[in-house]
Amino acid sequence: MNEGLTKEEKKWFGTLLSYAKGSEGRLGVSVIFSMISLISGLVPYYLVYRILDRYIAGTLDREYVLHLSLAAVLAYLLKVICFGISTGISHYVAFNVLEGLRLKVADVFLKAPLGDVSAHSIGEIKGVIVDKIEDIEPPLAHVVPEGAGHILLPVVCFVALIMVDIRVALGALLSLPLGLVFMMLTFKLSGKNMTKYQEANAHMSSMIVEYVEGIEVIKAFGKAGVSYEKFAGAIKNYRDFVIEWMESTWVTMKLAFAFLPATLLGVVPVSIILVEKGSMTVSEMALSVMLAMSMVISMAKIEIFSNGLRQMQYTVLEIQRLINIKSLPEPEKEKLPDNYSIELKDVHFAYDEEDGEVLHGIDLSMKEGSFTALVGPSGGGKSTVAKLIARFGDVSSGSISIGGVDIKDLTVTSLADIVSFVTQDNFLFSRSVMENIRLGKPDATDEEVIKAAKSACCDEFINKLPDGYNTSAGEAGKRLSGGERQRIAIARMMLKNAPVVILDEATAFTDPENETKLQESIANLTRGKTLLVIAHRLSTIKNADRIVVLNDGRIEAVGTQEELMEKSPLYQRMWQAHIGARSWAAGNVKEA
Repeated sequence: MNEGLTKEEKKWFGTLLSYAKGSEGRLGVSVIFSMISLISGLVPYYLVYRILDRYIAGTLDREYVLHLSLAAVLAYLLKVICFGISTGISHYVAFNVLEGLRLKVADVFLKAPLGDVSAHSIGEIKGVIVDKIEDIEPPLAHVVPEGAGHILLPVVCFVALIMVDIRVALGALLSLPLGLVFMMLTFKLSGKNMTKYQEANAHMSSMIVEYVEGIEVIKAFGKAGVSYEKFAGAIKNYRDFVIEWMESTWVTMKLAFAFLPATLLGVVPVSIILVEKGSMTVSEMALSVMLAMSMVISMAKIEIFSNGLRQMQYTVLEIQRLINIKSLPEPEKEKLPDNYSIELKDVHFAYDEEDGEVLHGIDLSMKEGSFTALVGPSGGGKSTVAKLIARFGDVSSGSISIGGVDIKDLTVTSLADIVSFVTQDNFLFSRSVMENIRLGKPDATDEEVIKAAKSACCDEFINKLPDGYNTSAGEAGKRLSGGERQRIAIARMMLKNAPVVILDEATAFTDPENETKLQESIANLTRGKTLLVIAHRLSTIKNADRIVVLNDGRIEAVGTQEELMEKSPLYQRMWQAHIGARSWAAGNVKEA
């Protein structure tokens, strides 16, 4: 089970408990109560043996039966109470661990380069945060404390059998070696496929999420679409793999379950022979059978728990590999900038070494309070430049500084306070419109939120919603139109009031009626701020202080609107295409 694991990975259980927020010591208390519970369950067997022994001897009286029956009831109550305490404590620890793991994964994603996070599919991430972490709860809350007790119980029973008669104790072990052989074979066969199972499950989850998110397109094109085929194929492949896996271990697993707990196969015949020979009383035989039956229950539980423990190990290792995503390095002592000019020096960047560079030596300066626009063909690197300034990832080489301070010398939190970033496809959370805007400034009053909404031309449509500002935006903001989501995102940015503002086609979904108002609002908000705008509609940035033309990851030209119209053939073509597109209409095509 531990083949190919590093030393750190072999400490997976300690790593798991490190997320218990100081409650890991309680798990040991839970184990102790579990052991007391199981040992208490043996007391009634011993008392039955004492009653049976007196009955056979003919010396049994009512008072003796009442006393021992009362003791048996008390022992059973102790068993139940200790079991309840044990499971209560273990569940407390388990849910603390689940909370710690989920918060850790969220924190890792917040501090990791965006490219590293995006490398994992939504289905995989959802599968880890929701499903796999949740899967840890049953084995952690039950397997660990109960498993420890069920390991101790057979040992106690075996010692008790030795005290009765060592021959009976040895008889209880007759089926054990064969059961262990079949169990080890099952583990060996199963272990080879566990990693493949995790991968198949993650792939299926990813396809399901993709299918649900793309249901609108799939409904438009029917089952013949590629997404539906991928979805159906992933489920079929998962089914086929699991069935094949189960078939490969079915025989050995069933034999292990049959032989490992079969202590009675040896105890009963040996006890009968000893009773016939006069070496054992009938009451001792009854006690031996009861102890052997207790061993049967524990051995069966151990088999089940061992599978749960192995599953938990694989799950923890998978989560740990996700948690080990390298975070963006942060300075031990940061230096805050005294102004908000931005400078990129010889910036090179590649999302992946195999795919090659996306940016090739970008040199760009933006003065504090200036309005800079990035334009160029799709795939030219405009959004990449903007994301690097916000430090969604680190440059491969070169540097980016704000106010003369390298952004690597700022903490992620400080940089987030300095830079506002608005894209054309903004995400809204499934909470009220008011709270979605308030994310820009968590301590803002309702009046400040409403003021920002009015500035972003949101107030009118928000007041038409069923509950106004208290209306839920729906999952991912789907209760609102694209233009409405975008205006709420801009209102959020206005409320934040950061000194550096990056707009990535921030008015793309805005209707013509409100675009002029919104442009004026943005102009008022960004006055005196360092503004970087990525635009495809060139008319929105023709008044920029500087327009930077990016093409194939390189700066092709820099200048004002007038200068670029004179010296940049690429900008001229883009402008003419833009002017032509504004006069285009569907069906307005002349026949040749």
